[in-house]
Amino acid sequence: MTNEAYKKEIIRLKEQYNVTIVAHFYQKDEVFEMADISGDSLQLAQMAMSDTNPYLVFCGVGFMGESVKILSPQKRVLMPKIACCAMARMIDGEHYDMNVSILENAGINKADILPITYINSSAEVKAKVGEMGGMVCTSSNAKKIIEKGLKSGKKILFVPDKCLGQNIAIMMGLKSCVVGDGTDPKESDIICYNGFCSVHQLFELEDVEFYRNRYPDIKIISHPECKPEVCQASDFVGSTSQIIKYIKDLPIDQKVAVGTEFNLVNRLRKKNTYVLSSTKPECPTMNETTLEDLYNTLKSIEDNTITNEIQVDPHVAKWAKIALDRMLEL
Repeated sequence: MTNEAYKKEIIRLKEQYNVTIVAHFYQKDEVFEMADISGDSLQLAQMAMSDTNPYLVFCGVGFMGESVKILSPQKRVLMPKIACCAMARMIDGEHYDMNVSILENAGINKADILPITYINSSAEVKAKVGEMGGMVCTSSNAKKIIEKGLKSGKKILFVPDKCLGQNIAIMMGLKSCVVGDGTDPKESDIICYNGFCSVHQLFELEDVEFYRNRYPDIKIISHPECKPEVCQASDFVGSTSQIIKYIKDLPIDQKVAVGTEFNLVNRLRKKNTYVLSSTKPECPTMNETTLEDLYNTLKSIEDNTITNEIQVDPHVAKWAKIALDRMLEL
């Protein structure tokens, strides 16, 4: 079928079977355009909770579908492609426990560790964090969550994105380290797991300097998953939704160079907008989902052969929800 034929069938199927299509900002344009709800990770989880349709088809990556299922267990959550975020794959329950053990061997009691996990992590890791009294955060609320965590008087173990943890530490005037970097974790307020986003690692300080030299009045905008030196050289650092709002409020003749995923940057606005990279920063896992995948998932509802339905172990779901709820309460 052509893309137009797929789109026509997708609209028919979702209306006939009371399906809500959800898409993350990083999805391909043709998939993104089919969504009833779009947003960043936190927005999608929150909006999905209030949606009344029994079926929710989530166009994104696996941890997002898991989060929606955990927060809305009564829904049937399907994914056209259960793609796995590269960052989320960098940590599992075993690696999490290993890092806690490393800190214990360094002289930090487990009872003195408060874990915080970025939402870009599996349900298993969220559950581990929940069982240790910790919380989930997103890039938009990480500072607020860490501030709350520090009131406990404990060391923050921040997983899995070292860059987000380091950038928040710099913003708050705190000391940070990365597990295994040779420094004494007892000397740090925020101890970061050695994970990262493969897309946001593409942006370099040299890219910032290139655009500043070419356009002296340009605004450099970056996501906090970027390297600390890139964020420190930027005019604005924010989550996906914060970046969108910031750029929307700028005059159209203001040139901007944006350090985040290509599909988002490409649809922000048509004029005076540049990608802060010499290579195309396209998320490979977010871009796995196609119109055909979306159609096939909806067709499986019609054919009563449901595919790619998200299920979460009840014990894991219980503790992951506790970690998510602690975030949502704030």
